[in-house]
Amino acid sequence: MVTETNESHLLIIEDDQGRKEFILDRPVYSIGRDRDCDIRLISQFVSRRHATLVRMPRAGKKHCYYYRIVDGDAKGKPSSNGLMINGRKMPAHDLKNEDEIVFGPQVRAIYYLLKDSLRSGGQTDSSEYDITLINPGMTEDMED
Repeated sequence: MVTETNESHLLIIEDDQGRKEFILDRPVYSIGRDRDCDIRLISQFVSRRHATLVRMPRAGKKHCYYYRIVDGDAKGKPSSNGLMINGRKMPAHDLKNEDEIVFGPQVRAIYYLLKDSLRSGGQTDSSEYDITLINPGMTEDMED
């Protein structure tokens, strides 16, 4: 039986307006305070064009990719404060599941790589489900 993995990319942003979720599926995203950014951050401490997300092909795997976050805009102009990724200041980083990106005070994102296994053929392995059946008589107190 062939198992195919379907990946989803999710970015959860927390800024001055609360929490927002973005499902990533496009090749490039601009991130920043500017109204024209694909992912808008609401904070005075964030650059207008703070970062760029770029989709990159995963070597040796068809239809699989990952996202690289790069400080600044698509033209190479860096942001004022840079990026902190998992506690370290970095100009660029290939994102991995649960990476934390800090753009400024109280403005951060967490990246999630979600994997779903799809089995071809529509067959389900019975060990995939753990079903315990309970007889209604088993739930009564046994203090007789």
